[in-house]
Amino acid sequence: MARILKKDEYEAKRNEILSAAQKFVYTKGYEKMSIQDILNELGISKGTFFHYFKSKQAMLDALVERFMDQGEEQIIPIVKDESLPAIEKLKKYFTAAGNWKVKQKDYLISLMRVWYSDDNAIIRQKITNHSTERISPLLSSIVSQGIQEGTFKPSFPDQSGGVALSLIQSLWDRLSLMIISDEQNSESIEEIKNILAAYTDSIEKVLGIPESTLKIINDEIINQWFNFK
Repeated sequence: MARILKKDEYEAKRNEILSAAQKFVYTKGYEKMSIQDILNELGISKGTFFHYFKSKQAMLDALVERFMDQGEEQIIPIVKDESLPAIEKLKKYFTAAGNWKVKQKDYLISLMRVWYSDDNAIIRQKITNHSTERISPLLSSIVSQGIQEGTFKPSFPDQSGGVALSLIQSLWDRLSLMIISDEQNSESIEEIKNILAAYTDSIEKVLGIPESTLKIINDEIINQWFNFK
């Protein structure tokens, strides 16, 4: 009879499998990664794998959920901070998100070329969908607070959080592709500044806040990503 695992033991092994899967998603791509890759990496049997995940698809869903949990951990304390006005919450949201990514800079840059390949189209789309479902309500909460405070005046209050998040995701995709491009030159910094200005202007209009209120990504973080001096 198989030994019954305690909850913490179960979660530890499940996370070990997910960490191995994450490694192969980034280095090989989801489509090319096989369950056998994970079995070989961890030295486990198929029976052990299927005890935790019914299929490769189920494992992918769990991997995306874990990724989103990590992102939410950066945002929820800001949203719940009753001492902060909405505008400050929004600024802190962008700062927290930027710092979270830059702390993983070396790891992320090494993986971006694979991450943005066709092989990872499925998981990228899943993360986009999950972001919309889980993060947009948090942004909408900030918007609702801003409306009550009179600092946010969106034309479409119910949709503004989701639309703003879509713009944020699109901006990150564009910058990521520029980061891994081999064509960076002296004109890149101006192009980046223009892209940031355009997205910032759009997000401010969607949220109905004054022009030049936001700093989506500060200059220090941009310099770190692109090694500009």
